[in-house]
Amino acid sequence: MTPICFADPGDKLIIKRVGGSQEVRKHLEDMGFNAGESVTLISRLGGNIIIRVKESRVALSEELARRIMV
Repeated sequence: MTPICFADPGDKLIIKRVGGSQEVRKHLEDMGFNAGESVTLISRLGGNIIIRVKESRVALSEELARRIMV
């Protein structure tokens, strides 16, 4: 398992685990980042990561993205 922030743009990935404190995990899970969910890394822009999850594009800081293991 590696953090999603180390994937390459265009990679289709499956979330294996969401880490962090209880508040961080709940925040990410509320945005759709759940174990077993399929996501696509769209791009990296100035320290932020754009990820397609479900039918939405979500921008995350690299700090939050490090909590999502694929």
